[in-house]
Amino acid sequence: MDFDQLLTFVEVAKQGNFSRAGQKVFRSQSAVSAQIRQLEQDYGEKLLDRVGKAVRLTPAGEVLLEYAQRLLTLRGESVRAVADQGATPRGVLAIGANEATCLYVLPDHFAEYQRLYPGVQISIYRNFSRKILEKVEDGSVDVGIVTLPIKSPSLKIHSIFRDRLMLVTSATHPLARRRSVRIAEIAEHPLIFPRTGYTRALLDKHFRPFRASLRVAMELPSVGMIKRFVAAGLGVSLISASFASDDVSTGQLKLVQIEDVDIHRELGLVYRRDRTLPRAATAFIALIRQRAAGTKPAGTMSS
Repeated sequence: MDFDQLLTFVEVAKQGNFSRAGQKVFRSQSAVSAQIRQLEQDYGEKLLDRVGKAVRLTPAGEVLLEYAQRLLTLRGESVRAVADQGATPRGVLAIGANEATCLYVLPDHFAEYQRLYPGVQISIYRNFSRKILEKVEDGSVDVGIVTLPIKSPSLKIHSIFRDRLMLVTSATHPLARRRSVRIAEIAEHPLIFPRTGYTRALLDKHFRPFRASLRVAMELPSVGMIKRFVAAGLGVSLISASFASDDVSTGQLKLVQIEDVDIHRELGLVYRRDRTLPRAATAFIALIRQRAAGTKPAGTMSS
């Protein structure tokens, strides 16, 4: 039994399928099967029941899964602890953020961080804020970047980013020529909404008075998809202004201010109060907070 086999076993348990697990751990289905067979020989128990293409944990497999997850967590902690003995941050920085934050907020921060600390590998867990908070709470993720407000006595929270939501339209849409619009005017047009999340909750709240006549043409899972369909003229939406800046500069989209409501999206940096973070994480926190405050991070070199 080795850590590589345990990692494969955990992924098979998570995916419920050998082929999908193989894709996650970059191994063929036959290699995954061989690792599971070796584990079953080592433990002398059947760990998985195969039902067609799907697999399910046996009672013995359920027991091993709990220990395997703990062992893998301990291995990760030991690697970080040893790496933390050096003068310069290295090892792995485990970050949690949603897709839009990864695409439109973090790239410049990551580029600066990698320039300062090239020995650190950045691992990103991408999910909704609720799931990221769970990962921060259980220690799977060092630092999360989530939509505020949140309340948790166990977490330290720093506001790092605030952006106004604006109407986004195609370049040829009638509202694109306006400097500002009211919510009631927006409600007269087909709307493209995010399927879930904080922004969706805000939109539901502000468009509730017009629910009887509202036309939600599409519900889409990502900001990127919303922008593409808006650009194609299939509807209008509300979006954080910074998320559409590149598309506005190329002329594909137009941003219009909303005059009768002020809707903002705020991001916060979160981590456990009671946890001693690895140097890679504390360096990232310092960089993000200093950049958010408009100051130069300590340790940077003049350009």
